[in-house]
Amino acid sequence: MRTPQTGGAPFRPQRREPPINLPPVVLAALGVLFAIFLIQEFALGYATNLMIWQEFGFLPARYVHPLGEQGLSWLWSPLTYSLLHGGWSHIIFNAIWLAIFGAPVARRIGAVRFLTLWLTSAVASAFFFAATDWGAVSVLIGASGVVSAYMGAACRFVFAGGRFLPQAHLGRRLSISEVFADPTARAFVLVWLVGNLLVAVGVSFVGISAASIAWQAHVGGFLFGFLAFPLFDVKTPRTLVF
Repeated sequence: MRTPQTGGAPFRPQRREPPINLPPVVLAALGVLFAIFLIQEFALGYATNLMIWQEFGFLPARYVHPLGEQGLSWLWSPLTYSLLHGGWSHIIFNAIWLAIFGAPVARRIGAVRFLTLWLTSAVASAFFFAATDWGAVSVLIGASGVVSAYMGAACRFVFAGGRFLPQAHLGRRLSISEVFADPTARAFVLVWLVGNLLVAVGVSFVGISAASIAWQAHVGGFLFGFLAFPLFDVKTPRTLVF
């Protein structure tokens, strides 16, 4: 009895793509954000959460007085505020944009530099918020400043050659002048900045009060990611397709 044979190329089983095709560091970041939120939402009471927001949220008023009078929260709050969220819509909105823009940034610069960008952009957006509202007693929480930094960073390469996810991380890094010379990149940056400036003057979107949106942190994070990205993009992608 002969063994059946087939013509043409040998059979290779088709590789199955994972259902959620995000870099591990982005999945880990999302997991941490949701774990913290779910603990606050279901395991802690309002009084405890209020204490957490005050202790680990960013409060510009802390820096008006001598730092020793405020305990040590002035030291960690410029980072920890980015891990806290005030409601389901807050965390879901940030999670969606983190997945969209954090993924190409993570694929391009790797996990370590992705996390370093998180830490530095959190600080940058917090103190931009403080500088524009010095001494304010309002508490800043949420990852939106960091997400805005990933948006700004992504603008430097995702529009190169008109490429889109998941190949966007292979694009050539554009100079600032090249970003504004590209119609798509220019439109994205201008629409994003104008939207946040409208919030600054009191315009609300999709039923969300402008007073509850920290536009200063958004703008500060975006500018940091956009301008400082070359400091993190120190390794050219292995494969560049032009």
